[in-house]
Amino acid sequence: MRVRYSARTDVGQRREVNQDAYGSAEIDQGTLLVVCDGMGGHLAGEVASRLAVETIITSFRADNDPAEGLRQALISANQRVYQEGRGTMGTTAVAAFFWHNTLYVANVGDSRAYLVREGLIRQLTNDHSLIGDQVAAGLLTPEQARTSTIRNIITRAIGHQSHVEVDIFREPLLPGDTVVLSTDGMHGLLTDEEIAAIASMHPLDVASRRLVDEANARGGPDNITVVIAQVDGLEPIGYDTPAETVTSPSATVSPPMARPLSQTGLITSILILVLLVGLAASLLVTNEPSLPPLLSSPTLAATATLPPTTTTPLPRPTETP
Repeated sequence: MRVRYSARTDVGQRREVNQDAYGSAEIDQGTLLVVCDGMGGHLAGEVASRLAVETIITSFRADNDPAEGLRQALISANQRVYQEGRGTMGTTAVAAFFWHNTLYVANVGDSRAYLVREGLIRQLTNDHSLIGDQVAAGLLTPEQARTSTIRNIITRAIGHQSHVEVDIFREPLLPGDTVVLSTDGMHGLLTDEEIAAIASMHPLDVASRRLVDEANARGGPDNITVVIAQVDGLEPIGYDTPAETVTSPSATVSPPMARPLSQTGLITSILILVLLVGLAASLLVTNEPSLPPLLSSPTLAATATLPPTTTTPLPRPTETP
């Protein structure tokens, strides 16, 4: 699977320190992307986000279950940040792993993962925040949440407690899919439709820059981090994959092959051939232009008709996307 990505982070217009962090790695022939938004006193948030990114990348193992690998990586990050800060610092975390035509996502906090497909956007993660709970309960609309004064109150974070609950998501991928990871410094100011438009209409480097610039143009009250990735192509599907999942209208289909005659059909054909030879000889002897009355009989005419040839189509060849 071919994945390209671009990342950008910015301190914003009102902060002195950038407490966001991001990272990437190629692991087990897959692509891992991570975004964290630190919280805490002076420099504590910056340390928390950096430790979380490093730990997630170094501890993640895909093995046969990338979802569980992501869960354990975020749990390891929680343990490390908690041990370093004893609950005085924390960070959000969202991680995405592209592997074997599938996207695996894990998150804690309100940093998000979006999927943009054919210009339409869908938020894959859930916000672990007070305002996110109110939106999920239908008490606020996303537009009202964007201007709320309590939207930065987090209900779940990496490093605040000795244990953490991690949300896991799995999404089959298609060629051209775009995945956006971001901190609330970006998606807290732009609508989902605006994010989808920018991510769909521009090259990756331009899109990541435009998303950050647009957030800054709207005041940039927080640190801003965006990682945007695009799926350029999928891996070939194995031969054990059901045929209906790999065929397409453009697939080449072999012409049907005729089935060999059965023993009965062979005997019938020989008898008809002998009959025709006998008739031809009779015509030569009698020199009569018309067919013998014998052949005008409906019963015998039906007997002289060749049996229909039956064909069996070959299996449709498997197409490699």
